[in-house]
Amino acid sequence: MIAPDLVLVPLAGGMAASIAYLVKWASESRTPLREGAVVFLLLMMVGMLAGAALYFVHPSVASLVEGIWVASAIMSVSVVVVFVAFLREANAPSEGTERSKSTGFNEGPFVGSVIVLVLANELLMGWTFQVASGLPPSVSGTGASALGPLFVASVDSPWFLFTMSAEMLLTGLFLRNRLSTPVFAVLVSQSLIMLFSPPALESAIWTSVAIYVSSGAMIGLFVYLMEYLYRHHQLGVGFSAYLLELLGVYALMMGGLFLWIYYGDGMAFALSIVLEMVVFFGAVVRPEGLTQELGAPWQLRPNWVFGLLALIFVAEFFMGALLDVQLSPAAFTAGFPALPMSGSAAIILENAFTNGFWFLATVAASTWFLVMMGVEMGALVAFKLRETRHLENRIRLVLMMGCYAAFAVFYPSIYLGLVAPNTPNPSVVPVLGWPMGLGSFPLSTTVFSAVVLTYAITGGLVVLFGRRVICSTFCTAPLMYQGTTVDAMKTFNRSGAVGRKYLSSRLSKTYGVTTGLVMGSLVATSFLSYLNTTGAANVTILGADPAVFVFALYFSVLWFLMFVTIPYTGNYNCVTMGWCYTGTIAQAFQKVGFFKLKVHDQQVCRDCTTLDCAKGCPVGLVDMPGHFRTKGEFRSSKCCGVGDCVEACPYDNLYISDVRHWLRARLGLSPSRDKIRRLPMVGATHRSPVARVSSPASAQSAAPVRR
Repeated sequence: MIAPDLVLVPLAGGMAASIAYLVKWASESRTPLREGAVVFLLLMMVGMLAGAALYFVHPSVASLVEGIWVASAIMSVSVVVVFVAFLREANAPSEGTERSKSTGFNEGPFVGSVIVLVLANELLMGWTFQVASGLPPSVSGTGASALGPLFVASVDSPWFLFTMSAEMLLTGLFLRNRLSTPVFAVLVSQSLIMLFSPPALESAIWTSVAIYVSSGAMIGLFVYLMEYLYRHHQLGVGFSAYLLELLGVYALMMGGLFLWIYYGDGMAFALSIVLEMVVFFGAVVRPEGLTQELGAPWQLRPNWVFGLLALIFVAEFFMGALLDVQLSPAAFTAGFPALPMSGSAAIILENAFTNGFWFLATVAASTWFLVMMGVEMGALVAFKLRETRHLENRIRLVLMMGCYAAFAVFYPSIYLGLVAPNTPNPSVVPVLGWPMGLGSFPLSTTVFSAVVLTYAITGGLVVLFGRRVICSTFCTAPLMYQGTTVDAMKTFNRSGAVGRKYLSSRLSKTYGVTTGLVMGSLVATSFLSYLNTTGAANVTILGADPAVFVFALYFSVLWFLMFVTIPYTGNYNCVTMGWCYTGTIAQAFQKVGFFKLKVHDQQVCRDCTTLDCAKGCPVGLVDMPGHFRTKGEFRSSKCCGVGDCVEACPYDNLYISDVRHWLRARLGLSPSRDKIRRLPMVGATHRSPVARVSSPASAQSAAPVRR
């Protein structure tokens, strides 16, 4: 209805501005009387909206009178609040009216009161304005059974969501001078994400646009937060706690949106919106708590980092599922045949576990989840690319991003769907992934030849250039591991309880156990798969061929579990722990190949006291400095050729040697080297090829930018 909307829109805007200003006032209040005045005004607004809501339930003269009485009663209570606050301030110590411990007025009740009253205002306004606009929310049930649907309808109302978004934005603008840049950026992002809430309007176009925009905004927020962590190792204690609370809300929100669009259940989304308001207003009422006290560096807080990674992954996972349902509903439904949740308790538990496993595996291997992860993690790699000095490493990073786009997204999804639209779903083909070519499903001669050729080419490339062909370029894992922030988590290789067990180039017993289990499971499931195809057996694991199950377990479930546990297991744990069978196969080829790390001048490493090469290694090869000092080179089957050690060396003394350098040596050519100025050696007693600087000032100007 046009006429009511012309009245209600300005009213909603006025309410949003009023509440935002009251929150600003609350953030500045430090005396009982000022706080009482804030509570008084919020209670008055609640009273007016409660009276209007009572009238709109059953419009009549009687309900109008009842509404006026309810509003008057609530306003009377608000007057009592102000009177009590006045008495407390009057009885405050004579040294001043600013709050002190002697006033007896606690922070918690005031902040809680502001949050509860703002929520009450928004919920009442959402329902009342929705009814007044001529579009009453459809609520089924009566009595207590109607409370849930009524709550969801009120929160999902555009009058609630859009007004709440405006309040959050205005509050951030009002408090701009008291907020740091990252805090302000997070608050503005929250406002944008809430504005584009898909359930706000009953329109297919709005739903699609809102899903894309809110997902993009959330990805942008995650990238901003991760890069901020990389640049600032210490965060405010309040801000770091706020981030975990917000990420927890967003994890629930994306899960709620998936349930809403797939099952039509909006309760989880509505709860996430209310919780986000609690987190938001709980922070802005006392904004100084976000930035005042600095905490310990996040690299020394594994539990906090684990919470960060786990909550971001959960939000991204459901975001990927949401995009899959929105963009490819038929493919998603076909790839996830859910088992019925009926029967005995044992059957229900078994089916629930099976459904959960395959839901996780299906989404984690889906096109749009991988696209989203590629955009997010690729942005961090692009940031790292700006800081990478050596041309060879820059080229590898570009190739790595291109390989992810080609091999994780384009070829398995877009290209295969175009050239072979009738190809069976990979979940029903008992081959451990066609890129791996492992398994025993009857393949055509053409496909089998392609698999053999793939192994021959890959093995040959590993022999010539090292396992970085797989573990640092072709595989999808390095894009996840080598962005700025995640790369900085390599400190957990040395501090993590599990990561320390896999340090150095030595293949420990723990490493042998891990690799043995992985390769043993590969052989066993391939053999079982073969027996299935010959009819000699009919073995399934969670309803799938054993080879399919193992592939899904390792690459769609276990891999992401290991990623979020980096604070305990260390960075690049697929390499360090040896549980990736593809990397293990590449490792065998590397043992007989040309790849190694070498130094230009062995004496430079003997004089070096920084050990930066070992600190920069993402797979924890902490013994490499000793090899450089004694042999002038380092060869390890665990080295995946990332090149961080080359970048970390302050003297530019390291380089990666492979077949190219072997050929140069045979032709009598010296290894290439960048022409840049170097740091002076500490304690050097001879003239090495590393350039000297003659004064402390020139030494400072010669120092490369360190991360």
